[in-house]
Amino acid sequence: MAQVNVTISGKSYRIACEDGQEDHLRALASKLDQSIVELRERFGEIGDQRLTVMAAITLEDRVQELERRMEALQGEIAALNGSSATVAEQQAARRGELANAIDSLAERIETIAVRIAEGGDGRPT
Repeated sequence: MAQVNVTISGKSYRIACEDGQEDHLRALASKLDQSIVELRERFGEIGDQRLTVMAAITLEDRVQELERRMEALQGEIAALNGSSATVAEQQAARRGELANAIDSLAERIETIAVRIAEGGDGRPT
């Protein structure tokens, strides 16, 4: 297991992570540190612990909003997939209708060809 040193709100922390995840962990820590800096700029020096809690709550709010959006998008995708299936069924039905119409026309053409071959003018009697 890898160990990473990160700095959050001016304090260094040694944190364990899975091998290969070091850069990702550093990026997450940097994002948290930036959130704390932004809160400090907005609210001033109100205590590191309070700023850290506020940053965590702010980040959790963002996560929940993204989860809500993701669920809405998944619902839209499911609806679109359902619509796509309906369209595919309609297309299959239309293809069947078209195939039947082509068969009917082919039979009529064949009947006319037989009549012409028999010496008629091809017009129905």
